[in-house]
Order: sequence, then structure tokens, then C-alpha cells
Amino acid sequence: MYLYTPDEIDRERAHHQAVIQGADDLAVKRIGNLGELAFEQFCREYLPVEMWEWENEEAIRRCNSESFSGNDFDVFGYEIDVKTSRDVSAFRPANLLENDPDDDIIVMVWHRDNEDALILLGWERTETLESKVRTQGAYSGDEPKKLAHLAARPMNELQDLGPNTAHMNQKPQNPFKPGDRVVKAEDADASVAVVVEVLPPEQDVNLYGQTMDGEAVCVAFPNTLDDGPGNWREIHPAKLASYCDDQNIKLYTYKHANLEYPDNPFTPGDYVIKPDYDDPDLAVVLRVADDGDDDRDITVAFCKHLEKEFGEQMEIPPANLRSRCDEVGVDSYSYNHDELSFKQQY
Repeated sequence: MYLYTPDEIDRERAHHQAVIQGADDLAVKRIGNLGELAFEQFCREYLPVEMWEWENEEAIRRCNSESFSGNDFDVFGYEIDVKTSRDVSAFRPANLLENDPDDDIIVMVWHRDNEDALILLGWERTETLESKVRTQGAYSGDEPKKLAHLAARPMNELQDLGPNTAHMNQKPQNPFKPGDRVVKAEDADASVAVVVEVLPPEQDVNLYGQTMDGEAVCVAFPNTLDDGPGNWREIHPAKLASYCDDQNIKLYTYKHANLEYPDNPFTPGDYVIKPDYDDPDLAVVLRVADDGDDDRDITVAFCKHLEKEFGEQMEIPPANLRSRCDEVGVDSYSYNHDELSFKQQY
């Protein structure tokens, strides 16, 4: 058995995709998505990457509706469906067949009540389940009330269905995740960008007619995001790919090794605080300067002052916010970027 612990990005994507899908029961669909994410991680760790495919990978990564494929994964040419449940009785052979009789293999995943951990219990061929059900009906009679048979072969035996190939771990090597601020490495004038998507290692990406040698990261620039219909800073990073896809916001693809974290990650419109204060007030970045007096390269205005002047629903583009503050006399303050921290609003 294997334990899978979803991170915040996984949990948000699993839920938002269920919302976009229009699921009648959001909890069931969300948990099903988490089960697929768990099995995807197993495949990535233990199976040759060229011999399995996740049908719903892009749909869940971008929180789009699924294409209603008959199965969740193709592994070694077998059609596999992932069944996730808190009730282990769902993994009895007859119950599995009743809910999904058409796939070649069923993978069983159990989850905790609060969905913070999932356990891959095992897998079984559908034809074996059919045989077990027939055998139970013909020869076993009634099962003991306190001891019910659950179908499950050990997860690591799934490797035996494929050819005798070397172990191929395809875990992503890049350090970035959605929402991270990055710049192009070794470029003194590089603009700060926001990571929107981290593509899987096996994704073939073509740049300028050539296949990229390395993992791809898709980014958007804040000024482009600012032109969108919503305040992207109030959207969870897990949903940025969905937002950009829906709004046709242009993304730029880089090899992960060509990106690095910036010394100064802030851009106009960012929500920040001065964390060394006991009860810091929320502020918005008005200006980011290359140089400033006493190294104070960030100019901010406090939200309580902005709301007093412009109202709670302030609809001023970040690029215009500084000039509007100057026009009406909103006080601004300067700090060194090392003194400030992001205060996320999602």
C-alpha cells in the first residue's frame, strides 16, 4: 500500500475541477479527482513513463471539464479506472463490478474523512473480480457477517503487467509551483513573471520549432494578468491555469533551468505587509523602483486609506494606481523590498 498526501494545489484543483464539471455531488467528484492524482503519483514513481497515460491530466491541471473518457488511465495497454471511497465495503468484488464492469483493471483508493491523506490499497483485474463473484455465489454461500472479502492485489505487482524494463522515476525536477514569482536567469533586466502551469516532465514542448530539452514552466506577466476581467491576485494559484485558459491570457513557456527566483518579487498591485509589526496593516504596492533613496525601492499605500478614498470595490488598474493616489492626495510610504512580505488575498 502507498500513502498519498495531497498538497494545497492538489486540493484546490480537485475541488475547482469538480465545480467546473458541474458535479451533482462535489465531495464525491473532488475525492475522485484526488484518487486520480494519487494514482498518477504512483505511476510517476514506479512505472516507465512512456507506458502510461492519464486521460484527465490536462482537465484537472486546468480545472476544465473532463472529456468523459471511459477510463481514467491507460497503463501497459490496459484500461484502468480509479475508485476512491471512505467506505471500504465499496471495494468488495460485487460492488466494484456493479459500479464499473467495463474496464480492464480497477485501482482502489481509500481516503480519510478530512481528505488529507489517501491510501492506495491495491488493484484487481475485472475478469478476476467476475470470477470471484461467481465463485462466492456458487460455492461460498453467505459470507461471515464479521468478515467480508475485499479484492486487492498489491500495488507494486502492477509493474509485472508490463515488459521487463528498468525503473524510471519521472518525478518533476523543477522547484517551481503555481503562484511563484520568477525571472529569466542571468538576465539583469528580466521582468518578474508569475508561474501559472508546471508541465509534467514527459510533456513534449516545442519552442521555435525545436523540442525543449528539459521540463517546461508556463508563466504570465503581471501587466497582462492585470488586463484581465478579474483581480488575479485574489485567485488561488491552483486556479490560475483555469483562469488564464478561460480568459485567453497569453502564457510564455520556459525551460525550468532558465528560470530563477527574483531578489525583488513585487510588482504594482501586490498586497503586502510589514511582518515585523505586531499587527501590520495591509498595503498595496504602487511602485517598484530599480533604485531609491536609502534603498527604499517599494512604494505602497495602505488599504484603509485607499478604501476611504476610493471605496471597498476599488477598480483602478495597478498601472494607474500611483497617479490616482497622487491626484487625490493618498499618503504613500517607501520601504526596502526585504522589509515586506506578500499577504495573499485568496
